[in-house]
Amino acid sequence: MNGLPARRVAGFGTTIFTEMSALALQHGAVNLGQGFPDFAGPAFVKEAAAAAIAADLNQYAPMPGTPRLRRAVAAQWEHDYGRTIDWQSEVSVTSGATEALCDVALALLDPGDRAIVFEPAYDAYVPDITMAGATPLPVQLHPPTQSQANWWFDADELRAAFEQRPKLIFLNTPHNPTGKVYTRAELELVAGLCQEFGVIAICDEVYDRLVYGNAVHLPLATLPGMWERTLTLNSVGKTFSVTGWKIGWAVGPAWLNTTLRQAHQWVTFATATPLQEAAGAAIEQAAGNGYYAGLQSEYTERYTLLRGILEGVGLPTLPVEGSYFISADISALGYHDDRAFCRWLTTELGVAAIPTSAFYMNPAAAPPFARFCFAKKLETLQAAGERLQRLRR
Repeated sequence: MNGLPARRVAGFGTTIFTEMSALALQHGAVNLGQGFPDFAGPAFVKEAAAAAIAADLNQYAPMPGTPRLRRAVAAQWEHDYGRTIDWQSEVSVTSGATEALCDVALALLDPGDRAIVFEPAYDAYVPDITMAGATPLPVQLHPPTQSQANWWFDADELRAAFEQRPKLIFLNTPHNPTGKVYTRAELELVAGLCQEFGVIAICDEVYDRLVYGNAVHLPLATLPGMWERTLTLNSVGKTFSVTGWKIGWAVGPAWLNTTLRQAHQWVTFATATPLQEAAGAAIEQAAGNGYYAGLQSEYTERYTLLRGILEGVGLPTLPVEGSYFISADISALGYHDDRAFCRWLTTELGVAAIPTSAFYMNPAAAPPFARFCFAKKLETLQAAGERLQRLRR
């Protein structure tokens, strides 16, 4: 019997998130590595789920998603961006945005196709492209410099990637792991190249409600000429602190939703019915109960606290405009191997972080940074801060 795995997965090892979370558990570390909240989701969201279960909404949902959730997503888009969305043909529900990413790769990429990703990149993009038999084309996001206040990319490098005739570009804003929010000028550049070269954009916007300071989140799909070639992905996990629900969706033109559904129907077919109903209720209620403003205020407080802790122990931080991650420059403490640093930090100091090299196809291309998550209780962050004080010594 040939027990070898298929080539499409043979090169995949255990993710760094699994490794670091297991190491954190083994050593009793404060886990600021994996990106999930350690606090409860809002009561009105949980109550909606309990009500849906009690109402016996417990059988298969329609393959494209429950009407209530799709209507709520469509109404939110119309309210926020002034675009009328057909909830039946232009919204599809998936098991988290992660499933939607896999669906679009399988549905749109053929062996031999190419797809652009900005590096550092969320760790699912390259494996999804690879499993579809396509080739990822990395374009580097560069750390801030004296002349560039935030993470940036080289326009000529991006054009060179488009000149290789990719079929897709994956764009994540607000961005994990850097916290970058793409500017209008950057998005207009991407939009112009997509239209010039006939490229489809897949936009991962799961952190759209977590934006700080003067940064403004602008969906690529709202720019002129981009609706018909853009699929925008989102979910309830980050916004409502229920990452275990795995309720996501895709918004875009009917033809792209039809294509996504052709893969979705064979991947999960449908996702949890009562949680879809609760997600729809959450979006409906959040629009009028002040939830989003409170969420942004609470996350700003967490970010400010963790930034002060890291800076105070000699770890300079990079600017954060969105998401719930902050990067620290470990070279200031004389470290250059980010994986070794994060393992040492977990085992010796009891604080878990994620090495930035995990987000690169070629880890040697990564700067010496560690990513910390601030989606945690204030007391969790303070406990991490107490342990990190040993760095000062």
